[in-house]
Amino acid sequence: MNTISTLLKQKQTGDRITMITAYDYTTAKIMDQCGVNSILVGDSLGMVMLGYENTLPVTMDDMIHHTAAVSRGAENAFVVADMPFLSYQVSVQDAVANAGRLIKEGGANAVKLEGGADVCDRISAIVKASVPVVAHLGLTPQSVNAFGGFKVQGKSLDNARKLIDDAMKIQDAGACAVVLEGIPAKLAEIITKKLTIPTIGIGAGSGCDGQVLVYQDMLGLTTGHTPKFVKRFADVGTLMRQGITDYINETKSGAFPSEEHTYSIDEDVIAELIKEEDQK
Repeated sequence: MNTISTLLKQKQTGDRITMITAYDYTTAKIMDQCGVNSILVGDSLGMVMLGYENTLPVTMDDMIHHTAAVSRGAENAFVVADMPFLSYQVSVQDAVANAGRLIKEGGANAVKLEGGADVCDRISAIVKASVPVVAHLGLTPQSVNAFGGFKVQGKSLDNARKLIDDAMKIQDAGACAVVLEGIPAKLAEIITKKLTIPTIGIGAGSGCDGQVLVYQDMLGLTTGHTPKFVKRFADVGTLMRQGITDYINETKSGAFPSEEHTYSIDEDVIAELIKEEDQK
């Protein structure tokens, strides 16, 4: 069973942490059987599961629904659930209450929230309520409007310094790990070496303590633009389209279902039924 302690030990021993997103029971179970260390129920579900343009419309009820499904499928993986937009920004009280819901109702092992120094009071309060917190720095999708789009962060000296400072502050606030998204690899490496908590990279290079990807991206289920940092490890989308096309064609031609996919009945029973129907 993966825990905060096992993830921390992985950082200390140099054993890279593996994290993948999941949003349902079946997918989480497969990932768990493969031995992934952690599963992230990301608010990215807004785009890949619900069809929104970005993560902003995702609600607490959405997150709880999908987190509960994932938690039922993950026996060993450390389940982290995203806190959606405006579930923690309004007040510390809201942050603690909503984090608690993701643990109590969703079955998560930890929650994740975006931001640096500005959310340290939220992190501290949630941790004091005995809920582990994973922080998220760099390209934070909930700030897409403030950033003016999905842009790499930390490229200027001032911004790089701020990210380092934010990382130290969220660690001091009690975060158990931090996701570094969309920042230069060398900057992520500096942050990783300075922190005692694990760093999980996505578009932040190989110098982080672990990596996370959206599973639809890495398995070729998404179409259109693919971020530079995504590697497609399989083309499941093509396999699915072929399988569905074959099903449609065989159903229309009558080839499916064949005898091997049907149930039999005693011929005497059928004969008696036909006789009874003919007499009606």
